[in-house]
Amino acid sequence: MTQDDQFLLPGGKLDPDALRLAVEQAADDERPLPTVRFEIARPNLNSRLDRYLTSRVTFMSRNQLQRLVDSGAATVNGRTAKSSTRVKLGDVIELTIPPPPSKEILPERMPLNVLHEDEHILVLNKNADIIVHPARAELSGTLINALAWHFQNASDAGGGLSTLGEDFARPGVVHRLDRHTSGCIVFAKTDEAHWKLARQFELRRVEKRYLALVQGRPEPAAGVIDLPIGPHPSREKGYREKHVVRHDGLGKPSVTIYRTRERYCLSDLGAPEQHFALVELELKTGRTHQIRVHLAHLGHPIVADDMYGGRPLVAGSGSGTKPPPDRSAPATNAIIAHQALHAALLAFDHPITHEHMTFTAPVRADFAAALSHLREFGRTEQFPEDGTLVDLAAALGQ
Repeated sequence: MTQDDQFLLPGGKLDPDALRLAVEQAADDERPLPTVRFEIARPNLNSRLDRYLTSRVTFMSRNQLQRLVDSGAATVNGRTAKSSTRVKLGDVIELTIPPPPSKEILPERMPLNVLHEDEHILVLNKNADIIVHPARAELSGTLINALAWHFQNASDAGGGLSTLGEDFARPGVVHRLDRHTSGCIVFAKTDEAHWKLARQFELRRVEKRYLALVQGRPEPAAGVIDLPIGPHPSREKGYREKHVVRHDGLGKPSVTIYRTRERYCLSDLGAPEQHFALVELELKTGRTHQIRVHLAHLGHPIVADDMYGGRPLVAGSGSGTKPPPDRSAPATNAIIAHQALHAALLAFDHPITHEHMTFTAPVRADFAAALSHLREFGRTEQFPEDGTLVDLAAALGQ
């Protein structure tokens, strides 16, 4: 690799600080984003473009780079490339790249539901419609911004987040939840707590259980979903963030165990759209959107998960799932605004004291309202608790 690019470090990796400065200067001068140039000087290299770029652009994941390349941001020898394009000795790659996340975390006052805090860890019941940490297009309004304010102004235990992940604006982040998924999430406040917690996650010694309200009647009532998941094959707008079940080389092994806790029917006619179920979910792998993809593939999308075909639960007519005329706008009488998926239980050994800790996060108000509606206006069927861990009474705030 040549070293004639202002953004490259010795060894050929991209310098995020130099790129961040160039992007800021470009924004001030209303210039386009910088283009990074790589020239391959390594003999015997025969690699996919996305794999090669992953080794050079260290602040972006391979999935992020795939989406960037497939949106037309990369050329090889002057021709628009795909993620799967093979690159070799002498090839010249040009990549128009967005800025890395800012390292500066601005404190922002936002409501936090703290389940536990000590000098080593902090456990939250995350609200819906908030992302965990700053990313390319989301540099404020995240949990990390809220925690920065919390530690400065409201924490009785004091301290701050661990420094691990700080270079990528992810200090203290041990695991994540989707923007619209609510529930239990743990952050590390010291480096020792961080790597010890991360090790528990890596060895799958952490117990996580989710609750989801889904459409239809899962049959059988409990089962294992063992289907590989990968990116949606279309790179068109509206599909780039989606994932699907794939039985090709891009599908990664994915296993979800589901157990029905309650079933509801809103009509004596028994029409399919009148049936719903509250299911408890256990993940054996951790793929992007795994629960949402698996349930949708079975024909039981999560209520209000419009990305994967989930319809809103609406009040009034008793039909329960009548979609609004404009799918881009929420139903005016929708009971639940965001996907009905909640990280209800999180259990692990405290990284310093080794005490076993179990946390149950009460579901958010719209989720609770949806369940109350179904119980009030429909027939409710309860199922044995074999293999389940979530205390429904605690999760529903009863």
